[in-house]
Amino acid sequence: MIQRWVEQILTRRSIAIPQNVHSILIGPCVSYLLRKRALYNDMSRYVCCAGYMPCSGRCGESRCPEFCLATEVFLCFGNSVASTRFMLQDEFNIQTTKCDNCIIGFMFCLQQIACIFSIVAMIVGSEDIQEASQLLSCLADMVYCTVCACMQTQHKIEMDKRDGMFGPQPVMAVPPAQQMSRIDQQIPPSIGYPPQTYGQSYGQQPYGYPPQPPQGYPAAGYPPSNHPPPGYPPSGYPPSGYPK
Repeated sequence: MIQRWVEQILTRRSIAIPQNVHSILIGPCVSYLLRKRALYNDMSRYVCCAGYMPCSGRCGESRCPEFCLATEVFLCFGNSVASTRFMLQDEFNIQTTKCDNCIIGFMFCLQQIACIFSIVAMIVGSEDIQEASQLLSCLADMVYCTVCACMQTQHKIEMDKRDGMFGPQPVMAVPPAQQMSRIDQQIPPSIGYPPQTYGQSYGQQPYGYPPQPPQGYPAAGYPPSNHPPPGYPPSGYPPSGYPK
């Protein structure tokens, strides 16, 4: 069953607002705690960027996972937030909403526009363009921090639900094995015999019996009248002393 982040956010406003503030003020620390919690506090499972980046598994994470995670959240904060998000989406089959996609796309576009203005200002040397580029860069950073804070709030609320802090705990058990049963079948399959057309030429047979032979079997004149041939078996066979 596909879930959506927005459903948990709207039902947990009392947690969402404080978490948003914490994520804005101390984003890397919150990202560290959320990733550790997403791993069920088992740091032996930690892989850099949760295995979603080319550097994953090549940074010596197994020797010092806590230090590697701290390095990730401070040097690659955006990737750390996105990796935790991907982990939870894969674990609980959560689909990103169209609203989330629009917000994330707007953030990326704003960052690209700010970068273009900065390049143009550097080439042209105009003070007006330079000021515009700085304003766009500041706005892009604000949107970036806000979006990351919202994502981390989604992560926390989803893990609260996972750990049974509110609402029904998501079921992650293995589905029961399906038993093969022929009782509920209208016509049981033929076992060891070719399939036949029930209710027609062969007639219905009890389950497990071989099919009836077709009409005209065996053929007329079989076996032949001269079978066995005269003089068979030959005289003196079997030999004397042979048990009959």
